[in-house]
Amino acid sequence: MGIWEIILFAISIIIMTAGMAGIIVPIIPSIPLIWLGSFIYAIFTHFEKITWVVLLIFALLTIFSIVLENIGNVYGAKKFGATKWGIIGSVVGTGVGFYTGGPIGLILGPVIGTIVFEFIGGKGYKGALKSGLGNFVGFLGGSILKFVVGLAMIIVFIWKVFA
Repeated sequence: MGIWEIILFAISIIIMTAGMAGIIVPIIPSIPLIWLGSFIYAIFTHFEKITWVVLLIFALLTIFSIVLENIGNVYGAKKFGATKWGIIGSVVGTGVGFYTGGPIGLILGPVIGTIVFEFIGGKGYKGALKSGLGNFVGFLGGSILKFVVGLAMIIVFIWKVFA
């Protein structure tokens, strides 16, 4: 492995590390950055170690994680008894949280949106809080799964580069 490839590997790992940080800081695109780090390495090494097959598998994992991330909050809220009002609130809260609160807004927005819209829909405070808690549990579950997927992608990437 020459100096150029070492530098390329380091750049890819830095991009992937930023992706892992995105699991904690929701404004950073987590798993897509991990895929991007792999893609950059693959292109500049002419797909010798990171092949199209690996990139395709990583792309499928990326799509899976994005879909899961988007339905995790809603699923958690539903499991904790959210009504359609709570689900609408989760979606609205995500948008409002993104534009007004940055990373913290992306975490709290859906929870607060679920609670507020459950109140609007006629649920009492205990039921609304329970739905909001479910939304947060769904977020945590999605984050844990994204962490596992991201870590697995990075481990496979390192293994393929050094195999």
